[in-house]
Amino acid sequence: MRSLAPHDAIAFIESRDLAQTLGFLTKNKKSNSEPKDFSFLKNIQLAIIIEGFEATESSKTEENSGLDLMPRFVAVAETHAWNWQTISLVKNQMHNFIVEKFGADTEFRQFEKDSGRWFEWIAKDDRKAFAFVEGGRIYFSNNRDSIAKCLSVSNGDTESLKINESLNKAYSTQIKNDAAFGYISPNGIAQIAGNMSILLAFNATESEVGRSFIISVLPKILQNTTREVIWTATETETGVQDEISVTINVDSSNISRSSFSTSAIFDSALLQFVPPDIFIITRYNLANPSEAWRDLLFAVTQNADSQYRKVFIQLSNNLLNSYAIADAEKFLATVDSNLLTAHFDAENEKSVLIVTFKDAEKIKESITDQINFQLPAKVFGKAKIWESEDRQISAAFTENHLILGDSESVYECLFAKSGGRNFTQNSFFKRFSESKATAVTLGVDTSSFENLSAILGIEKLDKDYTSRNYLTETYLTERSFERKTVSDFGFIGMILEKLK
Repeated sequence: MRSLAPHDAIAFIESRDLAQTLGFLTKNKKSNSEPKDFSFLKNIQLAIIIEGFEATESSKTEENSGLDLMPRFVAVAETHAWNWQTISLVKNQMHNFIVEKFGADTEFRQFEKDSGRWFEWIAKDDRKAFAFVEGGRIYFSNNRDSIAKCLSVSNGDTESLKINESLNKAYSTQIKNDAAFGYISPNGIAQIAGNMSILLAFNATESEVGRSFIISVLPKILQNTTREVIWTATETETGVQDEISVTINVDSSNISRSSFSTSAIFDSALLQFVPPDIFIITRYNLANPSEAWRDLLFAVTQNADSQYRKVFIQLSNNLLNSYAIADAEKFLATVDSNLLTAHFDAENEKSVLIVTFKDAEKIKESITDQINFQLPAKVFGKAKIWESEDRQISAAFTENHLILGDSESVYECLFAKSGGRNFTQNSFFKRFSESKATAVTLGVDTSSFENLSAILGIEKLDKDYTSRNYLTETYLTERSFERKTVSDFGFIGMILEKLK
């Protein structure tokens, strides 16, 4: 399918067998209904080609607006069917799907051209969809010119992605046992970085200075530290494993290799402070947290202008403000190798940071001055607790452990420890605590299930199937970092969920 994608495509995703890809999403799901039979999709190959993005303004509220990025894509399906069967598929199943999304008053037309048949749908709000059938192959897109470009590749007038040797190498080594494969090229990283920086800038702040900083610095950071991105989806006994491998530049690799080594020792007592039904928990394992922090800042700013480098380093100290930490570097210099963050809600308004500290007085110096350590502490069992004046933030010191964050969550952690009902009773405890990753996260998947379940035909779930968990492990190697996530439906499920 790479031979059908233009050489300058910024991203490429392929499924070698659509029936297999969709089929394993339904395996081992707690359902009282039979999943859909996808055998009619057997041997259909699907490629999604991303050519670029278009920024559109979206209204969040009456007072505020932001930017959305709409991908310019082409989906190419090799059905291996007769032409009349393929045309029937477009005129019926695909047409019905689009009309359902666009509305019953959607304008539809078809015509013969370019040695094939074109199909066009235009909604009343001017949304458009296009399809082209050539033999048993279907091209589908939200941009007619993008299909025409792919046809130029198919006719041999334009180079395809197969000239990309790096992609060929990655494809040959990764695709064998995987249900899906994805690739982002260096050129793609540059374009995505530029577009994402604009999106982030406009959605993050209304300040022109702040927007200018983000738009100027973020693309440089990503382009100068990232070479290419490879994604694979694989069926496992515990769910769908999405693996993202990011190749980083040699200079960054040299820094990472010495700075991000992990510790073989984990203070599992930290997990006794976490409730068993925590929303999201992450453990960071760094042999030397302060060294890793300094070298990370150097790695991401080494190619930035001196003016922006200075501003970025100043701002970096504020990255842990949500945990009531005023000086990140000083804080990391006083803690042990393992750090836990725990989030109690989806809005991330209730969270804590739990660490083992080396020097209580020094670590107090890194904490926000909203907490006055000169005042007498409250006592809760073995813990001494200092609160901010408004009682919204608390720091609890118990033996050599510190729990820092919003007050309600801090007390929940202390109750978890004293009451004995804690994360050690979570079914993921063993996998989480024994992980050798630089960072491991266990969370609850809150994405909507209604639309995805309808697509996969598993509408009726067992009463016990109330939530879905995912486990993500991030590893840093000599020349790349790898992120592995195991969940029920994976990235493919997230894509399908967007079909609403």
